[in-house]
This record gives sequence, C-alpha cells and structure tokens, in this order.
Amino acid sequence: MKDVLTIIMAGGEGKRLMPLTQDRSKPAVPFGGIYRLIDIPLSNCVNSQLYKILIFPQYKSQSMVDHLEEGWNIFSADLGHYLRIAAPQQRMGKEWYRGTADCVRQNLYLLEREQPRYALILGGDHVYKMDYMAFRDYHEKHDADVSVALLEVDRSQASEFGIAEVDNDFRIVAWEEKPREPKAIPDDPERSLASMGIYLFRTELLLSLLKKTDHDDFGTDIIPHLIKDFKVIAYPFRRLNRIRDYIHVVDPEGSRRSQLVDGTRDSQYWRDVGTLDAYWNANMDLTGIEPFFNLYGSLWPIRTFQRQYPPAKFVFNQPGLEPPRIGLAVDSIVSSGCIISGGTVRSSVLSYNVMVRSWAEVDESVIMDNVEVGRHCRIKKAIIDKHNVIPAYTQIGIDPQEDRKHFEVTPRGIVVVPKGYFSAES
Repeated sequence: MKDVLTIIMAGGEGKRLMPLTQDRSKPAVPFGGIYRLIDIPLSNCVNSQLYKILIFPQYKSQSMVDHLEEGWNIFSADLGHYLRIAAPQQRMGKEWYRGTADCVRQNLYLLEREQPRYALILGGDHVYKMDYMAFRDYHEKHDADVSVALLEVDRSQASEFGIAEVDNDFRIVAWEEKPREPKAIPDDPERSLASMGIYLFRTELLLSLLKKTDHDDFGTDIIPHLIKDFKVIAYPFRRLNRIRDYIHVVDPEGSRRSQLVDGTRDSQYWRDVGTLDAYWNANMDLTGIEPFFNLYGSLWPIRTFQRQYPPAKFVFNQPGLEPPRIGLAVDSIVSSGCIISGGTVRSSVLSYNVMVRSWAEVDESVIMDNVEVGRHCRIKKAIIDKHNVIPAYTQIGIDPQEDRKHFEVTPRGIVVVPKGYFSAES
C-alpha cells in the first residue's frame, strides 16, 4: 500500500462529549482502559499495511500529541514510513479549519509533496475494525474516482446520518444530510446506507477539486458535488468488511478454545462515540465473555502506548464478614496499576491506577486513570474522569435527582463526573 497516503482528522472539539473534552480533543479521549480513541484508526492503518500517515489536529491537541509521540514512534524513515502530526499553520489565511475538506485544503502542500496515487480520509474518533486494503481493492475493481464507506442502518435511524442513494451497482446517485425520508438500499427496503466519514480519493482529483472550490466539508459539500460528473462508489461496510482473527468460544461444558474465523463480529461493528451515551455504550461493548468489540484478537491487534504500572491486584477474601469483604471484578476490564481492595467491580472498564476500597461497589461504569473509590461507595452507570478521590459512602448513579444537582446526567441516565471534581481533601 505504498501508493496510499492516509489522512486522519483529529481536530474535533467533541462538544457533546463535555466534560470529557474540556481539556482534550475528542480523539484523545481514553477508551477501553488503556487506549485513546485515535488508537483505533491508527491500528487499522498498521494492520492494513498503511505506513504513511498524516494527522491533522486542532482543538486542545496536546494530550493527543503527547500520546502519539510516546506510543506511536514505530515507523521507519529508512523504509519511507512515517506518522506526521501537522499542526494548524494558517498557511492560506487567518482562519482555522472550517471543516474536514478545508482542513485538507489548508495542508495540500503535504499531498503535493508526497504525490500518492490515492488519499484515504479517516476520522480519528470512531470505534471499528476495517481492512483498508480491501477497501482500496474494491475501489480499483470498480474503477472509481471516489469510494465512500457506508454503514447499513435501519431506515428508522437513518435520519441521524448523511445518507447515500445508490443504484443496483452501488454507484452513488444522490446524497442527503439527515433526510426525513431516507432512501433504502435497492435490495434491502428496510435499510439505508449511512456515511462513516471514510473516503478514498484519486489524489489528482482531490487536489484539483480542493483548489477549484471553497467547500468546507466532505460529506456535506464535496461528495454531493462530485456525484454528477465522477464515479463515486459506495462500499457497504457490513457486507464486505472481513477481519480474519481468532475469537474465543465457550462450549457448553465451560471450556474455552480459540477459533480462527473470517468475518468476526468485529467486522460488523462500528460506533460513532459522539455522545456520552454512545461513549459509555462502546465501553460496555468491551465487557463480557463474548464482547461485541474484541480487544483480544492476535491477528488484528489494537496498539497503544503502554504505561509502566505494576499488574492489577485483587486483595481480601473475607466472606464471613457482614457485609463480606472480597476484592472481586467480573465481566470487566481492569488495567495495570489497579488494586481492587475488598470492593466489587461488575461490568465495568477501569483505566490505569484505579483503587477500589473495601465494600465499595462499581457497576456498569467507566473509571479513568488515577481514581480512588472510597469505602462503601456505590457507583452505578457512571463515567468518572481521571484524578478523582471519591469520599467514603458516596453514591453516584443511585439517585438521579441528587446526581443532577452536581453532575451531567445523560438522557440514558449515565452520570459523568469531570476530571478532578473530588479532591483528596474532600
């Protein structure tokens, strides 16, 4: 894939993820205990043998830049591989990026300098596994000018997305943003094709188009503009994407075994974590014995910067006390440095260096790094950002009316505790 240059849009402010994005960009938000959201598309690139990557940050990017410099310095310049972070430079005026297309326009010199045959445009804040090599093969098979990855969604939900109308050959013939009456797939009247924000362009066309127009956004402006005069092809993600990897199977006797399959559940999975509820859902999808999104496959690994903490530890086994004092975590992800000290964790994701004190209960929650949960606390359906020391007997997610006095509570009832809300002295 030497002739493909990947561009990752990583400047998103993520207003709907506040307060998690108060001090970090959306792609820098922690995910799955040890990862950041931007690790997902980067891992897809490396697993697809794409080794020329440009990252375009903007909003509060220092946390993400630090993470990339610490954990993604794996590319060999001698082999022509690189990951470059191109900070906004106002090369074409005094304005910052107005949208995804304008972001690329303001960095066109980087494409002109590289002169790749294709430019792959990705977002930095979606959770999915995708074989970009297969996407490129599909693009060439159809002799396309542009290929757009599209997700098959129920028509009842399609009004939330940009929707493509396609003919029987999956050529895009019309495009609407959040239509009232979404067009169905020709062979599936109950589903529509929704934009995933993933585009593969012939670079020559992309350069020409961005120089001749002042369009701001690929989905809203560029793709509809191209449909009439160029061949724009839909790539139905769930039909065509196939990730070959191992899955863990539990037989009726309770024994576990690994099975190599083509087209795992991961091949169908895609989630836009643009809201707090969606972010919580995506983390919950990682838990359980057969997770919807698998972090444990060996052929399609998710890479990141691994912090140097000691192994997780579970202490106290005193079932005779009332209440029992047992350090326990079930159906959960527990990262390095965590100590479950006599508390109970269920169906949760714990980042680095989390302490759960005796008799505390953590259920269906996302706990970020350097958090201490005090004795007898009850935490349920919560997102707790880093650097919090939660006092003993605190209840979060138990009384919605009380929670709303202090915290953001999502439509689904997820309580969000901002970074550093509880100090060590509180």
